[in-house]
Amino acid sequence: MEYAFFEGKFTPIEEAKINIKTNSLHYGTAVFEGIRAYWNEKHEQLYILFAREHYQRLIKNCASMFMELPYGVEELIDITVELLRRNQVREDVYIRPIVYFKDLKLTPKLIDYTPEIAIYTYNFGRYLDTSKGIRVKVSSWRRNDDNSIPSRWKVAGAYVNSALAKTEALLSGYDEAIMLNQNGFVSEGSGENIFIVRDGKVITPAYSEHILEGITRSAVKKLLKNELIVEVEERPIARSELYYADEIFMTGTAAEITPVVEVDNRKVGDGQIGKITKELQELYFRAVRGMVDRYMGWLIPVYEK
Repeated sequence: MEYAFFEGKFTPIEEAKINIKTNSLHYGTAVFEGIRAYWNEKHEQLYILFAREHYQRLIKNCASMFMELPYGVEELIDITVELLRRNQVREDVYIRPIVYFKDLKLTPKLIDYTPEIAIYTYNFGRYLDTSKGIRVKVSSWRRNDDNSIPSRWKVAGAYVNSALAKTEALLSGYDEAIMLNQNGFVSEGSGENIFIVRDGKVITPAYSEHILEGITRSAVKKLLKNELIVEVEERPIARSELYYADEIFMTGTAAEITPVVEVDNRKVGDGQIGKITKELQELYFRAVRGMVDRYMGWLIPVYEK
């Protein structure tokens, strides 16, 4: 039997249902996270990646949306570990915590409502092709402005913006979209942060460019600086720089580290996965499975040994 954590208790997934009158369903005010856990067959262990960082961000975003949860970070981690144990997960898995206003009232506001949390697991697999790389299109849809719907908040309604860009890219024969901000500079993908490589330097948009404050993005910056000894610069990136880049890759919990081999029908570099991207991928995929001792702090083991 598969379980979800739903409104304060572990519930069979088929019984974890909300009323069609639920407020957040109508107004997109739910706050969510995406967390990955990786199975290591040799260790016979499931490792949750960046659980603490994800729940810290969830709680911050909830506070911004006037949602006060009755759980702290450590309690949410314990609940997640117990959920994975109950579901007897022994494979890579995606974990989705979502906080919503459960009130059955139709008024678009953020106060005088009661927040609730649900957590469930999902067999996600690879979100994008990390082995061969992807083709991307610069979207005609601009990224949400921070003074409209902040992209640094993972709020359900904001993802209509992402859905429009992703759909446009797919219908045009591409795998993913790159979104520009309101000033015309590169922001991020529909659900990923972006990095480019030029002349041996890695460049990524700063937080001020209307991006999600990505947890994988932060980890990648550390790997680049500390392991690959590569300089990382945060600054605005013009659209045309994408066409000059030697390498491009996207990062995110779902996307992991995904190479970009083509932008707007133009090859990135020689059209193959670049040297820095490949080295970064290899290190990252080892670290998230508990195969690099110095990065075990990223992980929380699920099963007791």
